[in-house]
Amino acid sequence: MKAVTWQGKRDVRVEEVPDPRIQEPTDAVIRVTSTGLCGSDLHLYEVLTPFMTPGDILGHEPMGIVEEVGPEVTGLKPGDRVVVPFQIACGHCYMCGTGLPTQCETTQVTGEGMGAPLFGYTRLYGAVPGGQAEYLRVPQAQFGPIKVPEGPADDRFVYLSDVLPTAWQAVEYAAVPEGGSVAVLGLGPIGDMACRVARAKGAGRVFGIDLVPERLRRARERGVETYDLRSFDNEKELVAAIQDETGGRGPDAVIDAVGTEAHGSAAAKLVQQAAAVMPRSIGGPLAERFSIDRLAALYTAIDLVRRGGTISLSGVYGGMADPMPMLTLFDKQIQMRMGQANVRRWSDEIIPYLTDDDPLGVDDFATHRVPLTEAPRAYEMFQKKQDGAVKVLMKP
Repeated sequence: MKAVTWQGKRDVRVEEVPDPRIQEPTDAVIRVTSTGLCGSDLHLYEVLTPFMTPGDILGHEPMGIVEEVGPEVTGLKPGDRVVVPFQIACGHCYMCGTGLPTQCETTQVTGEGMGAPLFGYTRLYGAVPGGQAEYLRVPQAQFGPIKVPEGPADDRFVYLSDVLPTAWQAVEYAAVPEGGSVAVLGLGPIGDMACRVARAKGAGRVFGIDLVPERLRRARERGVETYDLRSFDNEKELVAAIQDETGGRGPDAVIDAVGTEAHGSAAAKLVQQAAAVMPRSIGGPLAERFSIDRLAALYTAIDLVRRGGTISLSGVYGGMADPMPMLTLFDKQIQMRMGQANVRRWSDEIIPYLTDDDPLGVDDFATHRVPLTEAPRAYEMFQKKQDGAVKVLMKP
């Protein structure tokens, strides 16, 4: 089959690889019909290269048709149409029972000290072959795949794999009071969808911050009050402008949908780039022990949120030696919540929004739809924010 493979920093290729097969009685194999390109994939493309191996199959946002199931998978059958969550969890352990499948005790990557494995996402998360491929082996298929109806185009459901639950959890963790205010830093796919979810769930005012014109336009068209970073000389001016709109206090909550690849911090960028180009035997341990993030977005969130407010982190951070302004966090009595989205925790709540009325705008959420064979160009376009690329779907 054809699959998108990682070969090095900014080097992905479509190659022929062996077809997946049933290996465990709880496995399924699906034929992928749509697969997304995620902002998190760009971390592999640029920052997290010390944890990758040439030939790794990328991707964690697939949906498709069940081709085969193992003998212990009773809830699926060949021909079922499913969305596959990006994490792999059993559904019956203590952590899954408490709504935290990202911490699944059956599948945890204990050798790396990490939580549940993720499709197509580094050795830290199990080095599981990903979903940017023609076929995908799905472990723990008795729990993970979400059955969806036949008929509507893939765009209606494919975002259940990651974008929708990640944005949903970001808003839930932000704890925006009814009619309250929330600022969203970064209007890529997750930030854009978080704005839509916040408005659908009753936020009174939603502020969106970015510096890419296409992203700002998309958010503005859906009723978001947008702020272009390029219009301010510094972060303090931005904070002051939004505080002026919120009684001088700042918004009730801030969602950081940017993560480690924020603009700013030349020193942190240098460390990330150095680790990425070193031999993996050196760069990996360096990144694990001494890595630092570019924290411009998080620092802005801390300054921006009102006293006693909440910061919700959905952007991926991976530093082990990040300097944090603990005095400010403590003094402002800021609450913080974060983590990978617990897809099955939220999927049943989200599905009623995927109606013909399409209140979240999923049908036209993708800006680009390309064949899987064009993946290398799609990665480059998305990484460089070219051609108005906000969300890319690939078709095997």
